[in-house]
Amino acid sequence: MVTNVPDPAEPSTADSAMSVVDAADDAATDDLVVRRTGRRLKFRAIIGIAVAALLTVLATTQLWWTINIPGKSIDVLGTDASPSLSALALAGLALAAALGIAGPVFRVILGVLQTLIGLTVVLAAFSSISRPKESSSTLITSATGVAGEKSLNAIVEAIQFTAWPWVAILGGLLALLTGVFILATFRRWPAASRKYSAVRVEDPSAPRDSVGDWDALSDGGDPTETSAERAESDEPDQPSR
Repeated sequence: MVTNVPDPAEPSTADSAMSVVDAADDAATDDLVVRRTGRRLKFRAIIGIAVAALLTVLATTQLWWTINIPGKSIDVLGTDASPSLSALALAGLALAAALGIAGPVFRVILGVLQTLIGLTVVLAAFSSISRPKESSSTLITSATGVAGEKSLNAIVEAIQFTAWPWVAILGGLLALLTGVFILATFRRWPAASRKYSAVRVEDPSAPRDSVGDWDALSDGGDPTETSAERAESDEPDQPSR
């Protein structure tokens, strides 16, 4: 009578199953790491936009410089020196909100817009600093009744600057760098949340993965069901006759 002795070098069924389970666990861990990294990148981009916008808004509400003319001094705030900065900062805050729910295509558009917003803030603030008399001409004319570039230059005795214009430029630079950061990292961000999608299109033949199964469980569904089975379970029962 011949007895088949299993080859010790040949892996058993249990070992093969354990290898498959370990490979699945490793894949799930890798997917989780990738998703967490993407979320961190997205969070940093949104925080960068918000901080840049808040810095710009704060700077525009502060004193930028004081102009000394005969008999008085005129305080010039950021809102007077560069009125467009407040609108640009608010646009940045709105962009941060939109970025939280944007898909890959709109992320590119928003990244370009954020870069342009930062560049515009830097140019606007620097233009005001480089030409303080022209930027303050309306206030000087209101205080003295003097108009005209030559007349204004003649009555201005001195200008004392503060650090707040440079804070506005810092906010613009941060906004610009954040826009570049978005364009460089948006492909690694996770997909937009499903609750913002009105219709979910699923491919029944697509392979399952651990991330998709986890999302299905979070939604209260059964990840082992196909789309057709879920559609049948969602149909109301027909009344019996």
